[in-house]
Amino acid sequence: MLSAARSLAFRLPVVLGFMLAASAQAELPDFSPLADEAGKAVVNISASAKSSKRAGQQDVPEIFRKFFGEDFNFAPAPQDRQSFGSGFIISKDGYVLTNNHVVQGADKVTVRLSDRREIDAEVVGTDERSDVALLKIEGHDLPVLKIGDPDKLKVGEWVLAIGSPFGFEYSVTAGIVSAKARTLPNGSYVPFIQTDVAINPGNSGGPLLNMKGEVIGINSQIYSRSGGFMGLSFAIPIDVAMEAVDQLKSSGHVSRGYLGVVIQDISRDLADAYGLPRPAGALVSKVLPGTPAEKAGLKEGDVITQFNGRDINLSAELPQMVGRVKVGNSYPLTVIRDGKARTLNFEVAALPEDGTQAAPGGKGKPAKPDLSRLGINSIRDLSAEEKTALKIDGGVVLMQIGEGAATDAGLRAGDVIVSLQGKAVGTAKEFVEAAKNLPAGKALPLSVNRRGQPIILVLRLEAAEPASPPKKK
Repeated sequence: MLSAARSLAFRLPVVLGFMLAASAQAELPDFSPLADEAGKAVVNISASAKSSKRAGQQDVPEIFRKFFGEDFNFAPAPQDRQSFGSGFIISKDGYVLTNNHVVQGADKVTVRLSDRREIDAEVVGTDERSDVALLKIEGHDLPVLKIGDPDKLKVGEWVLAIGSPFGFEYSVTAGIVSAKARTLPNGSYVPFIQTDVAINPGNSGGPLLNMKGEVIGINSQIYSRSGGFMGLSFAIPIDVAMEAVDQLKSSGHVSRGYLGVVIQDISRDLADAYGLPRPAGALVSKVLPGTPAEKAGLKEGDVITQFNGRDINLSAELPQMVGRVKVGNSYPLTVIRDGKARTLNFEVAALPEDGTQAAPGGKGKPAKPDLSRLGINSIRDLSAEEKTALKIDGGVVLMQIGEGAATDAGLRAGDVIVSLQGKAVGTAKEFVEAAKNLPAGKALPLSVNRRGQPIILVLRLEAAEPASPPKKK
């Protein structure tokens, strides 16, 4: 009896382990039908670019040409550049989607179908900002992928990728959606889908599919310290890509709307300073002259809370919203100004090429007023050259900063203060006068130009301690 009990006690955990493993296996999805059907519309892409004429020819000293001839060159013979990626067919007559960086600068693009046919492709158009490229191959009744709706995608949902990582054709990898609407430094107009699907070089341009077999994204980027997969993959939502497709078909390029402002997120301190119920919205730190924002009446210090009826939580959401609406149309823009909400009528204009701003320079005469309450040791007026370079009418350059409120606010030596509490500061004298009456214990917005870039910081002054009563002798 005891032996049987011991035997049962030994077997029970093993049996339960097998049951749990079988149950877990039963809950995992079977990707094989999806991979088999969707794989027919996935293609491999090779792009080649001919090298320019031999580099270094002009750098060869004349003495070497004299002995070795005019054709002598230090540089080795240049090699043609070739890149590989993935893509997928979106129409039966041969339109193919991929990434811009797969075909950028290519002289020849070849598409290889799942039946191993190779067809030369025409680059219909590319959009560098969204990293989308549209190709066209000759064909009819080709297999296509269904277009899904990324807005219905949920975090934690299973997704599948098909591509050719490192040249291993039609590799299938699966994972889950990690996050939505991610903003990357080089992709301000794309709300990326983040997944943990294994993506590597060669997967670029391939489809990201939901469990219905619908393409909901184009695999585009990874975050990696090694160059390989580390669990952070990013895909372009297919609705963003299809908006680009419509324009690429009609004109060969993509036009996007823009506001013409420099914006930043609302921190808790900024929310207190502007009297906002929560830290949400896009704070306007600068309105660029001659832009749609200036024409609409936007001002520095406005907090944009809605665009076209849609709430804005993070500042990064605003350029994505504006960039996707139709150029030339007007849309309502809700802002908080002086603690009150107001709606402006904003007409969208086409985004121009990026410009650059000059860095501050020049010298001015430093002043040492009593700004110890702020923790500022010395300031100076802007020189005429600096005003021209920064394209501002006035401001105060911080020369030396000690410990105190200025340092706590994030101010640095070299910063140019252009406004305090929403009022412009043109000279050092004006700044000193404004600083005398600043209230204590309150968050105060401070507009700063730092190396040509406008930002808004929050200044907090501590309340002065009451003087001790005189002691009796």
